[in-house]
Amino acid sequence: MKIKSLYISSQKKGAGLLFVSQGIMEILKRNLHRVAFFRPIISSSEYVDGDIDFIIKRYNLDIKYEDAYGFDVHYVESMIASNRENELINQLITKFKKLEKEYDFVLCEGIRRSFLSSSIEYDLNLKIAQNFSSSYINVICAKDASVQEIYEDIIIEHENITHQNCKHFASFINRVEENIYDELKSKLQLCKFDTYLFKELEELNLLSIEDIVESLDANEVFASKHDYTRVVRHVKVGGLSLDNFLEHIQEDDLIVVPADRSDIILGLFGALYSSNYPSISGIVFPFGMLPHKNIQKLLDGLDSFSIPMFFVNTDTYQTVHNITKIHSRLRINSDRKIALALGLFENNVDIAKIEKKISDEQSDVMTPQMFEYKLFDMAKSNKKRIVLPESCDERILRAAEIILRRGVAEIILLGNKDEIKQTYMRLGLDLSEATIVDNKDKKLLKEFTDEFYNMRKHKGLTYELASDAMAHINYFGTMMVQLGYADGMVSGAIHSTSDTIRPALQIIKTTKGVNIVSSVFFMCLKTKVLVYGDCAVNQDPNAHQLADIAIASAKTAQSFSITPKVAMLSYSTGDSGSGVDVDKVREATNIVKQNNPNLLIEGPIQYDAAVNKSVAKTKLPDSKVAGEANVLIFPDLNTGNNTYKAVQRSSDAVAIGPILQGLNKPINDLSRGCLVDDIVNTVVITAIQAQKSES
Repeated sequence: MKIKSLYISSQKKGAGLLFVSQGIMEILKRNLHRVAFFRPIISSSEYVDGDIDFIIKRYNLDIKYEDAYGFDVHYVESMIASNRENELINQLITKFKKLEKEYDFVLCEGIRRSFLSSSIEYDLNLKIAQNFSSSYINVICAKDASVQEIYEDIIIEHENITHQNCKHFASFINRVEENIYDELKSKLQLCKFDTYLFKELEELNLLSIEDIVESLDANEVFASKHDYTRVVRHVKVGGLSLDNFLEHIQEDDLIVVPADRSDIILGLFGALYSSNYPSISGIVFPFGMLPHKNIQKLLDGLDSFSIPMFFVNTDTYQTVHNITKIHSRLRINSDRKIALALGLFENNVDIAKIEKKISDEQSDVMTPQMFEYKLFDMAKSNKKRIVLPESCDERILRAAEIILRRGVAEIILLGNKDEIKQTYMRLGLDLSEATIVDNKDKKLLKEFTDEFYNMRKHKGLTYELASDAMAHINYFGTMMVQLGYADGMVSGAIHSTSDTIRPALQIIKTTKGVNIVSSVFFMCLKTKVLVYGDCAVNQDPNAHQLADIAIASAKTAQSFSITPKVAMLSYSTGDSGSGVDVDKVREATNIVKQNNPNLLIEGPIQYDAAVNKSVAKTKLPDSKVAGEANVLIFPDLNTGNNTYKAVQRSSDAVAIGPILQGLNKPINDLSRGCLVDDIVNTVVITAIQAQKSES
């Protein structure tokens, strides 16, 4: 019997309750359409609960904030103090059952016992979970504890959970020190219930600039939106002379310094631009002071990089004292921490086992989140090396860090190693796990030039022109893929589509039996994913080319576990219309049927008849595709490009692509207006294509 709700709780502060809730929610959302999040008790109803706000926004849950919690802690304590505990439990059950009835699954998160009055002598979380009939997850903080102490806590909590007649789902042991991890893991093999261990990752517990700004009520002097996600490892006071102070700064320091210390301020900016000094995370000016206007003018004129700066009204001592009392939070915009946390969770948890316990029967529903999680899972199953030539672009570097932290692919960056390292460190990123290849490496350039010359000398290519081509970074990256130094390439953030595709056509070439390179978009609608082709490459394909596009698109869909039902789109359906454009689609459909008799395909067919069952019953009642098409082939680029953009903008669909198809090895093109998320998705898809090209 599959469970319908989970209750997650921890006894101690800093155990990582939200970390586990996020990990479980990831699993739920990749399997179920409608999931609710519920906190029976929150610390106060006067402000927004951070965990509820994070989960609702992060997972786009269809639930109102006020429905996601029961009561605040003061109400709960007053009810218990007045001997109305049963009434309280009944009120909570009523709220919970309403969610259980409306949603596929309810994930509950308890409140730490330390928030409750010491007069409450029993575990209220367990009592609530018992009355909800929810399976129970306990989160144990292993920080600063010995193996024996942790083991005893695990056993005691397990006995307490089962004694209260709760079903113990699993124990999650978080923040385990490196030096005791193996010993604890070995000892826990004696347990007859599921246990999952997570090593201590310092960065997950470090403050971010946003934590500091919010807690200190700091005012921004200068900061970009990405600066707020920077982590702070140490806090330093700029009280020494500049020459002495520079000896003490470390990577990711937050510097508290009076704004009239212009020497320190300019010295810190000098250190930012110097390869001999670390990059700090930010500067806080106490006393409500701002730098002198001439200093600000000088700093405003600096190109490329800057340091986030803020001012507060407290003095230096009080500012530093206030910072020591701040606790880090996982926030909706904490992309770097989220990626790190998800990577840690997914690499240490038996996802398949948990899915088996909680997932519902197979459903036809496929939300954008489900599809995205599915892609990540597929990519992680056999990690591939993806080369990113545009390492000078900040978006590329930020996407590369997310990919590495999620563990879905290996990343190769092209360029000068020292320059790339300085750039990502100035941005507060960690790309130490990326491989950096110098595209000016003489040995590689000669090897690549020789190969390219031999490939195309019969077409009149001279050795000098081959050498000139390899000096272009996209040609270099494409040759890396061709010769096996990488498994795929993603480019286009700063290069044109032709700059990406031309080298691929000359070096990678098309797969056997395919005469044209085309593209698809994965259009992630609210409850399903459609494949659109070709919306980006071929302007006006003839019938044979259109047939090739349809076959390639069906194969792409199949590669991503979508059973293709192909609709060859036109302005008329079946035999109802005629004309050159309709005849082209009809001929292309017949070509596909002759070459692929087992492929479900219909054409010519109008869009509404292809995707709407009621329209399909009227226009093509006997069709196996009409009303259920998931691969839609447009007759020309004008129609396809406009349609995908209209659907994307009008229905809030997530458009992933364009994804190139028909090449021997995967090369994919980005839009020059792409976002970090677009790059991440394209890299993931390229990695999956690389897996398929192997087989």
